[in-house]
Amino acid sequence: MTYSVAVSGASGYAGGEILRLLAAHPEVEIRTVTAHSSAGESLAVHQPHLRSLAHLTLQPTTPEVLAGHDIVFLALPHGQSGQYTDALADTPLVIDAGADHRLASRDAWDAFYGGPFHDPWTYGVPELPVIGAPGGRQRGTLVGATRIAAPGCNASTVSLSLAPGVAAGVIDPSDIVSVLAVGPSGAGKSLKTNLLAAEILGSANPYSVGGIHRHIPEIQQALTDAGGTDVRVSFTPVIVPMARGILATSTAPIAAGATDSDLRDAWHAAYGDETFVRVLPEGSFPRTADVVGANTALMGLAIDRAANRVVVVTAVDNLVKGTAGAAIQSMNIALGFDEATGLTVNGVAP
Repeated sequence: MTYSVAVSGASGYAGGEILRLLAAHPEVEIRTVTAHSSAGESLAVHQPHLRSLAHLTLQPTTPEVLAGHDIVFLALPHGQSGQYTDALADTPLVIDAGADHRLASRDAWDAFYGGPFHDPWTYGVPELPVIGAPGGRQRGTLVGATRIAAPGCNASTVSLSLAPGVAAGVIDPSDIVSVLAVGPSGAGKSLKTNLLAAEILGSANPYSVGGIHRHIPEIQQALTDAGGTDVRVSFTPVIVPMARGILATSTAPIAAGATDSDLRDAWHAAYGDETFVRVLPEGSFPRTADVVGANTALMGLAIDRAANRVVVVTAVDNLVKGTAGAAIQSMNIALGFDEATGLTVNGVAP
């Protein structure tokens, strides 16, 4: 059986990356692509690199156009996908790459997003340790799922970085500090003055500083699900002049009595058998260049006994493992495919 797919927001970065990965997936057929202001135009005008899909025309994003497919991907700005999800009740599988269905707390949604609150869906980060989930991983909750919330790219990167230590009780989650170098593609394709080349080339620009970034409650939620209590996160993203990628440096206090072996064992036990999340050998740390185009999170672990903190440096491609790859990996699990179908661990270099 080949599954029919519709992708909304197909003219944007996230939608384009979903399409790029699905184009190589043997179990799906991309039948419909939609957009708003660019409806009626050829997909090739907005995604000229997707040559195998150049025959497609962008249609309006309406429930009527999206309905009638086996799988619908919503790659819309935050706050916009919720208006479609009720109308897609008959669609067997819907995957939202926006934030509308990520948060379980209405208070957190109101504080960081605002607007109508929508019920949370199954979270699409398979490797995350989750207390009480089948197999102890978020993967177990994705089996047979019909509604999936793909993660925020920064949020999943930080959560994957620290969840093993939280689950094993070897770090204190009440004093997490995370600083991220991020590429501007994570902010979407809409024209924004602060993202113009003239503004970011040769510069590093912090934003959403001081506890206001929208991914903070998502990190807190994921680390609480991993067993954390009183999860507090100081989170500072910095835009740097690379088109795509995240390099997250996350630190947390070492729990009383935890040895160096306890710390390293926690991360290796969590990810030692994973295909797409890999802990590098001691003393090695990843570069964003190592994961471009790959559905891979690479992380290096350091133990700073002078400061009594663990340091985890994680690199992901924000458009792949951070968004589209996580969505398709979750789709594979939900439908019973091999988890790696259509995805690669190999990056592109130089």
